[in-house]
Amino acid sequence: MRRPIRSLAAVLVTAFCVLAQALTAGPAAAVEVPAFYTPPASLPAANGALVRTEPLPLAVSLPGLPGPFPGTATRLMYKSTDSTGQAVAVTGAYLEPTMPWLGGGPRPLVAVAPGTMGQGDRCSASLGLQYPVQLDGDVLAVGYEDIAIYRFLLSGVAVVVTDYVGLGTTDRLHTYVNRVDGGHAVLDAVRAARSVPGASVTSRSRTALYGYSQGGGATASAAELQSSYAPDVTLAGTYSGAAPADLTQVIDGIDGSALAGALGWSLNGFLQSDPSLRPIADKYLNAAGREALTDLSTACIGDAILGYAFQNSSRWTTGGQSLSDIVAAEPAIRATLDAQRIGRLKPAGPVRVATGTQDDIVPHAQARQLAVDWCAKGGNVTYDAVILPNLGDGLLTNHLAPLLTDQTTAINWVKARLTGLPSISNCWTMPLQP
Repeated sequence: MRRPIRSLAAVLVTAFCVLAQALTAGPAAAVEVPAFYTPPASLPAANGALVRTEPLPLAVSLPGLPGPFPGTATRLMYKSTDSTGQAVAVTGAYLEPTMPWLGGGPRPLVAVAPGTMGQGDRCSASLGLQYPVQLDGDVLAVGYEDIAIYRFLLSGVAVVVTDYVGLGTTDRLHTYVNRVDGGHAVLDAVRAARSVPGASVTSRSRTALYGYSQGGGATASAAELQSSYAPDVTLAGTYSGAAPADLTQVIDGIDGSALAGALGWSLNGFLQSDPSLRPIADKYLNAAGREALTDLSTACIGDAILGYAFQNSSRWTTGGQSLSDIVAAEPAIRATLDAQRIGRLKPAGPVRVATGTQDDIVPHAQARQLAVDWCAKGGNVTYDAVILPNLGDGLLTNHLAPLLTDQTTAINWVKARLTGLPSISNCWTMPLQP
């Protein structure tokens, strides 16, 4: 247990330093989504093409020579393609580190796919870099991904962060846990980063992907889609932590938990992407369910926990059915969820899959099955089980603890790939009992 404890201590110290400086400025006024996030009427033809950029003020930044510490940030809007084949504008941020890269070769790039932030435009990860904590009456948002981002910057690694489709941009809802939307947004963020004025990264820079939870699903999907969607983005490595690879099983884990509100984000996103599902939703949703979906469409993760923790989806339906009951009864919904399954394509480059053995929110067994499936397809897979005691069923603690205790190992694995070190698969240990 010593390594997880030391890792957790390092992460907590970093988190304290990041948040302490952000909070010492005192309470912030209500954060409004800047006009930057409103997409133009037309978009460039190429995926990953920049639409616009502007300087992004970092909440945590220290003056120094040769520049601010740990670096400078640029807000991005770039073009991507969603799961319906439609051109979409996606926002994010590129961060240029002040520290030099000492790992050999040109400065590398990590694309960070954020974990669950919410569905309101004010919840985006790029705004979280500017406002790490938002608490202004009706919005509670926490930019917890800033910790990992800053740790990469301190190693001289450039970072690009995607806000995903619809999170930040004001023209549509965020398509939460949509496999194709998430994977495309991550890969196009890499393309966009290479074109940022003044960026030190180029197409020659080694590139890796990093994500946990929703982010783990997005990076896993990106690794699967790279060969067909973005062959110009060569991946040195992909970290996928606690990936929601099988949404049918994830529904069972989330329903009635502290993160029950995430079910509303999923429903909102899939109803937007596939309007043919709307009659089914109308058939089952009661007034409370419709009100919850509307409320959650503008909510951040803190709002969802405070407003919907431990609620069962049966409260939202006309006949008291759970969402799992409805999935079982409706072939169209089962087909939609089946199309979201990650693990059916061989991932590009080496991948590291990690999951907490006690994770009951994004169930451990289905995340581990992702590693098994990729091994069966000949992937170069490193699988790590994060073994911790049970910290409370349904409380989010079993899901969040591995994010913290495994973070140092995950970052070090990614940095090793960026230096060019090979990754040795441990697929020979698979399949074992979860």
